[in-house]
Amino acid sequence: MNIAGLLHRAAATHPYAPAVCEGAGVLRDHRQLADRAQAIGDALVRVHGLAPGDRVALAMRNTPLYPEVLFGIWWAGLVAVPLNARLHPKEFAQLAEDCGAGLCVTTGELTGPLREQGLGATGIVPADELVAAAGRGVARAPAATRDDDPAWLFYTSGTTGRPKGATLTHGNLAAATRSALTDIGTGADAAMLHLAPMSHAGGLFGLVHVARARAQVFPRGGAVNAETLREALRAFGPVTFFAVPTILRRLLDPALLADDLVPLVHRILYGGAPMYREDLERVVARFGAGRLWQGYGQGESPGTITHLRPEDHAGPGHRLDGVGRARTGVEVRVADGEGRTLPPGETGEVLVRGATVMAGYWNAPDATARTLRDGWLHTGDLGRLDADGYLTLVDRAKDLIISGGSNIYPREVEEVLLRHPAVAEAAVVGGADAEWGELPVAFVVPADGGAGGDSLALDLERHCLAEMARYKRPRHFRFVAGLPKNSYGKVLKTELRELIGRFPDGQGKA
Repeated sequence: MNIAGLLHRAAATHPYAPAVCEGAGVLRDHRQLADRAQAIGDALVRVHGLAPGDRVALAMRNTPLYPEVLFGIWWAGLVAVPLNARLHPKEFAQLAEDCGAGLCVTTGELTGPLREQGLGATGIVPADELVAAAGRGVARAPAATRDDDPAWLFYTSGTTGRPKGATLTHGNLAAATRSALTDIGTGADAAMLHLAPMSHAGGLFGLVHVARARAQVFPRGGAVNAETLREALRAFGPVTFFAVPTILRRLLDPALLADDLVPLVHRILYGGAPMYREDLERVVARFGAGRLWQGYGQGESPGTITHLRPEDHAGPGHRLDGVGRARTGVEVRVADGEGRTLPPGETGEVLVRGATVMAGYWNAPDATARTLRDGWLHTGDLGRLDADGYLTLVDRAKDLIISGGSNIYPREVEEVLLRHPAVAEAAVVGGADAEWGELPVAFVVPADGGAGGDSLALDLERHCLAEMARYKRPRHFRFVAGLPKNSYGKVLKTELRELIGRFPDGQGKA
């Protein structure tokens, strides 16, 4: 089934139910959203010359146009490639080239820098221009697709720093939606307030609300502040929303989310990064266990590995240290290095099997073969299961840093640092931060035996900002005479992590 069928069916069964809202106003009902998505799909084919299976990159911030463009892509049988709007223009260009995108749809301030960067064979069109040119479509069903046809390329990466596009098929998205409809339960019955980027879990969870013909609500002007939250909650609450831990911690502040608005929050879906237990206890104390649902996943099976239900957050038997039990339709086990299942309580790699697991990495057969083995997704995460099937994550086998819900790959940052003439060696690790979860810390060996210092730190920061997204740059530089290594010459990042403590509140700036 074409995943656009979710909207097609919602428009047929609930044509006048609100579909896209901004601030306190309804912009489109489900019939209008389906009409616009269909017209956009027609324009992508007719005006831009795309054919089923072609990729369309999305360099878009959250906007009411996002659902229209996303479903328009699928309506025409094309493949959506939603990208993090915080990426550097060079990074957008690299990913557009990697997936062979025929077109890149942009919003606002992203359009100019991307045109200046140049995207090779990839054309660029602002979302509002695409919508304006679409006109009206001729009523018809979405293009026919097979379950194993690609629908969404979800860019992820390992510690190599080379981005990989996890290929999520129409079947994957349909299975993830069915699983969420079961596991989230009444959380899918409320309007969806988009506080997190639709390019990631926010957009994927949005499919659930389309399936239930519930409204997608965008804060006015894309701003998340006390005024826009109050406006949206009063107009459409109680609402459900997805939040990474950074957003969730901010919402503890009554100055952002006033106490009288808490009853207008129906369900908080959270995940995307580890959350400190003390922070989660504060979240439970403010919002109540009944409003909380945690999902654990990764780009290869996004948000669909395990979940903590509201009842798992409550009482003396709460499970706040873990990430819950396997999602509906998903199998989870913990295995040793030979792939043998380990008994409860023993630590090993988390393996996943189910219809939600990606088809493979885009044009990366070797990486696919390493990750998908014997029918199981090898997550690279280390964890242990208890006798009741609850999973606790112990560590990440990959040295991934998750900051504010966004992935930062140390090797990628290290390679940028090593291109600076004043750097002989560099190693990047994550340091715990009260607001962002983790922030990158760079240990640098200056070239020619230099001592480093504030001047070099400022120069390295400027160098990083010229090469990568701002959120990826190291927040702290430690200049050292040498990096700790084992007998094989591998940097011992465990020792580097022991040298850094938790940053004081407010030290890490975005």
